Amino acid sequence: MTLNPADQGFLEALDAQLPPGTLRSPEARYLEEPRGRYVGQAAAVLCPASTDEVATILRAANAARVGVVPYGGGSGLVGGQVMPEGPAPILLSLERMARIRDLDPRGNVLVAEAGCILADVQAAAAGVGRLFPVSLGSEGTARIGGLLGTNAGGTGVLRWGNMREQCLGLEVVLADGRVIRGLKRLRKNNMGYDLRNLMIGAEGTLGVITAASLRLHPRPARSGAAMLVVRDAAAALDLLAMAQARLAEGISGFELMSGMGLRFVAEKMPQVRLPFDAIPDWCVLVDLGLAASLDPASELEALFAEAHEAGLVADGVIAQNEAQRAQFWTLREAIPLANRAIGAIASHDIAVPLSDLPRFIAEADAALAAMGDMRINCFGHVGDGNLHYNLFPAPGRDRSDYEDQRPALIERVHDLVHGFGGSVSAEHGIGRLKVADLERYGDPVALAVMRQIKTALDPAGILNPGAVLRR
Repeated sequence: MTLNPADQGFLEALDAQLPPGTLRSPEARYLEEPRGRYVGQAAAVLCPASTDEVATILRAANAARVGVVPYGGGSGLVGGQVMPEGPAPILLSLERMARIRDLDPRGNVLVAEAGCILADVQAAAAGVGRLFPVSLGSEGTARIGGLLGTNAGGTGVLRWGNMREQCLGLEVVLADGRVIRGLKRLRKNNMGYDLRNLMIGAEGTLGVITAASLRLHPRPARSGAAMLVVRDAAAALDLLAMAQARLAEGISGFELMSGMGLRFVAEKMPQVRLPFDAIPDWCVLVDLGLAASLDPASELEALFAEAHEAGLVADGVIAQNEAQRAQFWTLREAIPLANRAIGAIASHDIAVPLSDLPRFIAEADAALAAMGDMRINCFGHVGDGNLHYNLFPAPGRDRSDYEDQRPALIERVHDLVHGFGGSVSAEHGIGRLKVADLERYGDPVALAVMRQIKTALDPAGILNPGAVLRR
């Protein structure tokens, strides 16, 4: 369906239906994305303060066939929040819809509007002795609507699951302005098709999420962490199995880091403390959240002793207090920042079956070594099979030197991932960056069904045009 630009007449008519200050000129920050691959466009930014106002905007846009780009915190890494070409759309930011509507610690539920910042939701949960467990590097800017729209993961997926697992119900405005008022708080609800899970991960292409009922959890009574040097990725998986056998659900995080990532941090962020004098080839960050009857440091010491005896770990540092645990996590979160300072040729957010991770890393390393001189920083949430397998220029070279090779390098990595039965989009979504990848690697029948769903819910194609599926 052909879309129309949001011209002056449309904007004036829409502005007349909304409270003063809702329609704004687009500032540069709304048209940028973190990796600098896309520059967006928008005729105006709409900042509604209520679900009814969102419905008014979508009804008008649908009737005029004007594209609508939903905007969360702007931290997405696949271009889902910017529309670089086509008829000028309106950008819909829910930043003014940032209320926590209800907080029920007894029922372990928090109802948040889509514009709530993740860190504020975490703080609200902590204020009543509960935990909202999704944690990621952009939690100070990422908003709940965007996190649900991309089914974001982060460092706690091993224990807690993605955003999908944290959501009990949704309020969603459809393309024609109708509102699904589904903010139920039930763990069990089999009343027909699961529209909640259809909207989660749809990146604003099927409806605009305006509020969510989120699950809270009891806070672990005691926490601890260790940085352990492992022989390789295979040893890391064996260590994970050993840790799970000892502590089961007590493992809150299990992060794999390569020596290249630590060297990048040492080079670009020397203020970040490294736990080892000599940077190892591989290490893991093990994070625990335990009951009051268990001592994290003692449990980690016992795990280290067993793993050392089995030849899995060669060295380690166990946090003696919460400050040292925080230092370990600061190092882990510094890796993406150091990556950005170095300048990646290509970044890959991938997942492969857990048992195949070591073989994938070995085969990918060998394949890329045959394609040119570059550095590889492999790190990520290895406990759930999600790796960030990123390519960087050789010392003394710039990423622009590899621009002609970039498509072939990405394709080689993604072909390997697909060959292992993996996913080329583990936690960042499809956005506009990976539309062609979805077509190349996705199941044809699944893609056909996706297009049918899109047509049924958004026949004019106004919602986030060009994201996930081609127009």
